[in-house]
Amino acid sequence: MIDLYTWPTPNGFKVSILLEELGLPYNVIPVDIGKGAQFEPDYLKLNPNNKMPTIVDNEGPDGRPYAVMESGAILIYLADKHGKFLPKGGEARYDVLQWLMWQMGGLGPMLGQAHHFLQYAPEKIEYAMNRYSNEANRLYGVLNKRLTGRDYVAGDYSIADMAIMPWLRYPDRQGVDIEQYPEVKRWRESLEARPAVQKGLAVLAEHRRTGPITDEQREVMFGKKQYEKR
Repeated sequence: MIDLYTWPTPNGFKVSILLEELGLPYNVIPVDIGKGAQFEPDYLKLNPNNKMPTIVDNEGPDGRPYAVMESGAILIYLADKHGKFLPKGGEARYDVLQWLMWQMGGLGPMLGQAHHFLQYAPEKIEYAMNRYSNEANRLYGVLNKRLTGRDYVAGDYSIADMAIMPWLRYPDRQGVDIEQYPEVKRWRESLEARPAVQKGLAVLAEHRRTGPITDEQREVMFGKKQYEKR
């Protein structure tokens, strides 16, 4: 049994989607980042970086419980353990890992910054808004080109697709017009039609933010000093 410590964010959805695709039983333990649950001592024992998601595989190596942090590492761990959605070797494996790292090192951080400065920042900073929305559009363009003539990002359906797609569900919040990227739109819609993806995206749906972030949540999530008037 897998214990999944998560919250309804793109990084959390990556893991819940894979768990559903693998058909594994798992327990969902909410980590309310709006209330600072990621800083609780018990959670920090599992994830000293105070981020989510984290899993505990109660049947880990040698049959003992094993905690894994960082969403990309979790995807690799589960895919390798169960022999699905990540080739065992050769170019096919490295194709998947390249695009997984592209999401981890570029797409996620940059779209997160675009989302932050366009939606949540208490001050509208034109330079930051333009910088990150431009980078978001560049990355959508990279993916659009990659998907031309392909059903999936790297060969067969893989953890690379599962990692990338949750970040692209609300392009308007990132300063992106999805109609400008028809291959991305086609691919995203094909993934969203998968029953396992739909189930993975429904995890903790009742806690999904529907309104603007509050000042109190902003202080907890991003740090008070960053938002103090100077």
